[in-house]
Amino acid sequence: MMLNISKLKREESLKDKCGVFGIYGKNEDVARISYFGLYSVQHRGQEGAGLAVSNGKEIKTIKGLGLVPSVFTEKDIASLKGFIAIGHTRYSTTGGNTKNNLQPVLMRYKNEEFTIAHNGNIINAGQLLKTLPPGTPLKSTTDTEVMGWIICNAKGKSWEEKIMNSMSKFEGAFSIVAMTKTKLIAFRDSYGFRPLVLGKLNGGFVISSETCALDTTGATYIRDIRPGEVVSIDRKGFHEIGMMKGERKAFCLFEYVYLARPDSILNNELVHQVRQRSGELLAYEAPVGADLVVAIPDSGTSAAIGYSKASGIPFGEILIKNRYIGRTFIQPEQRIRDIGVKIKFNPLRKIVKGKRIIIVDDSIVRGTTIKHIILLLRKSGAKEIHIRICSPPIKNPCYFGVDTPNKDHLIASSKTVDQIKKFINADSLAYLSLSALERASRQKKNTLCSACFSGKYPLPVDIQFTKNILEKSKSC
Repeated sequence: MMLNISKLKREESLKDKCGVFGIYGKNEDVARISYFGLYSVQHRGQEGAGLAVSNGKEIKTIKGLGLVPSVFTEKDIASLKGFIAIGHTRYSTTGGNTKNNLQPVLMRYKNEEFTIAHNGNIINAGQLLKTLPPGTPLKSTTDTEVMGWIICNAKGKSWEEKIMNSMSKFEGAFSIVAMTKTKLIAFRDSYGFRPLVLGKLNGGFVISSETCALDTTGATYIRDIRPGEVVSIDRKGFHEIGMMKGERKAFCLFEYVYLARPDSILNNELVHQVRQRSGELLAYEAPVGADLVVAIPDSGTSAAIGYSKASGIPFGEILIKNRYIGRTFIQPEQRIRDIGVKIKFNPLRKIVKGKRIIIVDDSIVRGTTIKHIILLLRKSGAKEIHIRICSPPIKNPCYFGVDTPNKDHLIASSKTVDQIKKFINADSLAYLSLSALERASRQKKNTLCSACFSGKYPLPVDIQFTKNILEKSKSC
């Protein structure tokens, strides 16, 4: 029996998300390097992708719906000649999934060009939209374009000054790469919700959402872009422009749980090791007798390894992923998502039969995925199925760059752990405590955002906010 877990996982999982990449390199094929950089952050956004390249005289962009290899052809990459590039992979957190909403966003202002790509979410975009001058030529319904036009209209003799004078107006999360005809610019909100890193590549510089993209492109990690910081790169080199101070830091704890790639380093911690530690702590907090510890490929693998190590119960595989079935582009907001070729999983019945199994996974959102998996394994002869989740129950939506369902669709917001256990038909269910997850991250508690678990948002939010808010309020 083959189960379309790919479809279920897309519906169930939380989506950060966007990925950004930028490069300044006088003697580099910046478009080709950016292509591979975007490939490396594909996990951060799969609705669409875009690239913008400057040759010093003009900026050219190519954007499309779909995954990176389906958006860009060899002809496209060869046509993008220049020495500065920024790119973006997208999930829609504000603005619907349409071609007009793809990034980077190119704005022409007083005979100048400014291009911007954004990971995060601005919760006051609707209010900022109303402050733009009448006739502002908005082409999308994204908070990113609103931010771009706010910057364009800000005071300042340089783009760096305009950005510094605008940042305090933006409420929410933003890790951004931007570009003029001659400069690469990066800046980050003062909370530091989303990651943003700086690397060196030969004589140039690379900026990306995650260090895995630096590894792929051959760049050497230098440091993180600091929360509240603005930097720029031009023919004279790298410049630290300034800092916007904030009340506190609030790096997204869920980046460690699921969003980031396991081979990335966030705040000096390898994500794989954080997840492995969370699995070890989960084994101490919620032990259970079993024959085998397993993961649902591939999101829970690191934590399952940790659980196995701490418990002494062997780690194994019981669901085999067919890695030769191509992945097709799916629009997340569509009700019917199983169009095209699907990645499927097949249970190893001879291993499953008669076994007591512990399944370790990153999270439960709606509960539909794990329920179907448990049903499949019971039909394959599993004796007992125990579910261990390496994060606390997700009870609250995110407003800072993760595309979460509303509260009514988060199963833990309305059901107790015991009720969820009965709903998914598990023999037992346990979650990692918030304090243990924080310990696994090795970050100071007061530097993290854990609002999806705790409901304690680092800044006031409008619970009526929806990602399509700008469609409703667009007035320019």
